[in-house]
Amino acid sequence: MADIGTERKGRAQAVAMRLWNSRWLLAAGFVAVLMVYGFAGISGYVVLLAGAVLVAAAMLPAGVAHQSTENAAAIEASGLQRLSGEYLAAAVADPLVIFDRSAAIVHANAAAFAAFGGIAPGVSLSLKFRAPEMQALLDNILSGNVASDSVDYIEKLPVERAYRVSASSVGHATDLYVLVFKDQSEARRIDRMRADFIANASHELRTPLASIAGFIETLRGPARNDPAAREQFLQIMQNQTSRMARLIDDLLSLSRLEMKPYLQPGTEVDLRQAIDSVIDSLGPLAKESGVVIERDFAQGPLDVPGDRDELFQVFENLLENACKYGQSGGRVVVSITRGDSDPEPGIDVTIRDFGPGIPEEHIPRITERFYRVDVENSRTQKGTGLGLSIVKHILTRHNARLSIRSEVGKGAAFTVHLPAR
Repeated sequence: MADIGTERKGRAQAVAMRLWNSRWLLAAGFVAVLMVYGFAGISGYVVLLAGAVLVAAAMLPAGVAHQSTENAAAIEASGLQRLSGEYLAAAVADPLVIFDRSAAIVHANAAAFAAFGGIAPGVSLSLKFRAPEMQALLDNILSGNVASDSVDYIEKLPVERAYRVSASSVGHATDLYVLVFKDQSEARRIDRMRADFIANASHELRTPLASIAGFIETLRGPARNDPAAREQFLQIMQNQTSRMARLIDDLLSLSRLEMKPYLQPGTEVDLRQAIDSVIDSLGPLAKESGVVIERDFAQGPLDVPGDRDELFQVFENLLENACKYGQSGGRVVVSITRGDSDPEPGIDVTIRDFGPGIPEEHIPRITERFYRVDVENSRTQKGTGLGLSIVKHILTRHNARLSIRSEVGKGAAFTVHLPAR
C-alpha cells in the first residue's frame, strides 16, 4: 500500500510540475477563451470544455509532441539500412564505379558495363583508363589531397564519347571511392553545331557585305563619272542586299521553328488548295527557268492536320528548288497520293524534277544548315543554304517526314509524308 501511495504521489507531483511549467500557456489560453465568451456570447459549457482541453494538453509528457518525428526518423533509418551500395549504384542512370584504395574496382553499375565493357570487380582502374587526366584524377583522390575532383575525359572506343568524370570518397574512413561519368557528348555536339552555324552565317553575310563595300569604294572613286559602270554596280549591290535579306529572313524562320520544334499545329489544311496556290505563285519563276509544272493529284478530299502557312513554305521551297536546279529537265511533276496501304495511313506529296540529280553521297546531309551540293550553282540560283533545313524543322512540327530519291542524270524526287490524323 505504501508503494502505491508513493507512486500516486509521484504522479501527482509530475502533473503539478507540468501544469506549473505550462502556467503561462494556460493563462493565455484561458484569457483567449474568456474573451471569446464575453464577446461572442457562447455557452459556459463550451468555456469549461475548452479549459479542460487546455489542461489535458499541458499534462501530456513533453516527449509525446516529438513521437511522430522520431518514428519517421526510425522508419527512414531502417529503410536505408536495408539498401546496399549495389542497389544505390543501380539506381544511378550514369556509369558509376566504386573502387578501393588500390584503385581496384569493387562494383560497377549496369550503365558502366554498357559504356566501357571489360569492367569487373578486381580490375585496376589505372589499367582500364590510361588517359593522363584519369591517372591524375585517381592519384589526387587516393592520395587524400582532395575529397572530390572532376576532369573531362574522352572515350575513343567503340564510339567517341565525351564525359565529365567526378571522383569522391564514400563516407568517412571507408577506404572506398566512387567515379561517376556524366555523358557530355550531346551537349558538345550542340555546341559545335552552334559554333558552325555562327561561322557559316557570318561567312554568308560577310561575302555580300565585302562586295557592296568594294563597289561603293569604286563608285566614289574611278567610276564616279561613269554612268554605265554606276548602273551596273548599283544592280549588283541591289542583288547582294536582296541576298542578305533572304538569308536574314531564313535565319529568323529557322530560329522561330527551333524555339518550339514540337508544338504541333491543330488546324486542318486542304493540300489540294495549298499546293495549287504554291504552283500559281511560282508560275513566273517556272516560266523564267523554262520549266513546265505538271499536276497529278488524287481524287477526293486531301485534308491533313497542320499550319497552312508553314506547309505552304515547305512546298514552296521544294518546288522552287525543283524549278531552279532541275530546269534542264524541262518539267516538274507535283503529285499527291494517299498512303492508305502504309502502316501509318497518310498523304504523300512528291515533287519530282528531271534535271542532273543529286549524287548519292550528298543525300544524307542535304538538309543540314548551309550544306550545298554545288556551292557556286547554289549562289547563282540565289540560294541561302537554309531552305531544306527549314523544311525539315517544319515537318518535324507536323509529325511528318521527308524522303529523297535521286539518280544522277535522271533527276530527283522529294516526297513529304504527312499523317492523315
